[in-house]
Amino acid sequence: MKINFKFDYKNFLIAVLIFIVEVLIATKLKDWFFVRAYLGDVFVVMLMFYFIKAFFDFNSTKLVIGIFIFSCLIEFAQYFHFGELLGFKDNRIMMIVLGNSFSWIDILCYFAGCVVLFLIESKFYRPKVS
Repeated sequence: MKINFKFDYKNFLIAVLIFIVEVLIATKLKDWFFVRAYLGDVFVVMLMFYFIKAFFDFNSTKLVIGIFIFSCLIEFAQYFHFGELLGFKDNRIMMIVLGNSFSWIDILCYFAGCVVLFLIESKFYRPKVS
């Protein structure tokens, strides 16, 4: 498998915007339960997708599937308190990144985000004409 590095400013800008939304959710909207608990998880898979697409020319469908699998692995690691096992219990940033509680609903939110990504990419993606 050949990995093609390319910088795509459009995808990078989308990733930056989603990151800003995530920061706003974590700071300003933290008291809005639905937004904090669910939409943040939907957006995080989108953030990963567009950030990776900003630098690499991966097949979008395969990337969406890979991100979903990665997200599930992180979620299942939370079930086993992986962050604490690695010694990050007192490191707030790492515990936010890794998470600290398993939830099937989080997996459902990751799936929803991946479905949205798949629909966006399949609707708006136009193959390059040679």
